[in-house]
Amino acid sequence: MELHDVWFVLIAVLWIGYFFLEGFDFGVGVLTKLLARDRAEKRVLINTIGPVWDGNEVWLLTAGGATFAAFPEWYATLFSGFYLPLLIILVCLIVRGVAFEYRVKRPEENWQRNWEHAIFWTSLVPAFLWGVAFGNIVHGVKIQEVGGNLEYVGGFGDLLNPYALLGGLVTLTLFTFHGAVFTALKTVGDIRGRARALALKLGLLTAVLALGFLLWTQLDKGDGWSLAAMLVAVVCLVGAIGAIRAGREGWSFALSGVTIAAAVAMLFLALFPNVMPSSLDPAWNLTVTNASSSPYTLKIMTWCAAIATPLVLLYQSWTYWVFRKRIGTQHIAEAAH
Repeated sequence: MELHDVWFVLIAVLWIGYFFLEGFDFGVGVLTKLLARDRAEKRVLINTIGPVWDGNEVWLLTAGGATFAAFPEWYATLFSGFYLPLLIILVCLIVRGVAFEYRVKRPEENWQRNWEHAIFWTSLVPAFLWGVAFGNIVHGVKIQEVGGNLEYVGGFGDLLNPYALLGGLVTLTLFTFHGAVFTALKTVGDIRGRARALALKLGLLTAVLALGFLLWTQLDKGDGWSLAAMLVAVVCLVGAIGAIRAGREGWSFALSGVTIAAAVAMLFLALFPNVMPSSLDPAWNLTVTNASSSPYTLKIMTWCAAIATPLVLLYQSWTYWVFRKRIGTQHIAEAAH
C-alpha cells in the first residue's frame, strides 16, 4: 500500500472519529429544544457534553489539517467549491463555542434563552450540512481542468441535489438519535426516560432515511467492500434501536457509534481511489494519486502521526473516564436554573 493510500485511510478514520464524537454533542444541542422542558433540564443536557465538546472538535481540525498536508489539490478544490456551506459550518462552530461559554455569564432569562437558541441552531445546521457536503463529495461535482488545474466550476445550487439533501437529513437524524441515546446514558430521572422514548422514535425515522441513502450510494458507487460496510451499518442501527427499547443505553450508544463509523467507512470505500470525482468527465477526477503531496511529505507526516496520535487518544479517553457519571436536575445548582 502506497503512502497516499495510507493517508486516505487515516483521513477516513479522522472523519469517523469526528462524526462519532461530535455527532452526539450535535444531537444533544438539537435536543435542548426537543427534549428539555425547563431551564434546569437544558442545563443538564448542556452539562452532559460540557467537558468534552471542545475536545471532540479536535478531530475536525486534525482531519482538515491532514487533508491540507496530504492532499493539497483535494483541499483546494473542496474549500473553493464548497466555500459557502463550509463557511456556514465554521461560523456555526464559532458561535456554538461562544454560546456554551457565555450562556451562564449573566443571570437574565433573555440572555440565557438567546444563547440556548444559538446552541440549538448551531448544532442543527452543521449536522445537516456535513451530510450535504459528503453527499456531494461521493456523488461527484462539476470539476474540470482550468489552466492546467482541476477546479470546481459549479455553483451553490448544484450542491443542493436530491442525493446530497437526503444525506443531510440522514446525518441530522442519525446524530440526533446518537445524542438522544447519549443523553439516556448520561442522565437520571425523568429526563432519562423521555430521552429513551425519543431515541426510539428518532431511531425508526433514521433507519428509513439511512437505508434509502445507503442503498442509493451502493447502487451508484458501491462495490463488495462498501456493501459489507453498509450491512454492518444497517445491522448495528437496528441493534441500537432494539437496545434502547430494552433500556440498555450503553449497548445502544456503542451500536449507534458503530453505525456512524460503518456508514462513513462505506462513503470512503465508495469514493476510493477518488477523493473528489467529477460529474462532467472521469478524466477530471481528483484521485489519491493526482491530488497527493510528495512521498517525502507523506513520510514525515506519518512519523508525526505515529507519535502524536496515541497521546491524543489517551488524553481524550481519560477525559471521558473522569466525567463518566450520570447527572440530573438534582445536580444543578439553584443559581444555574
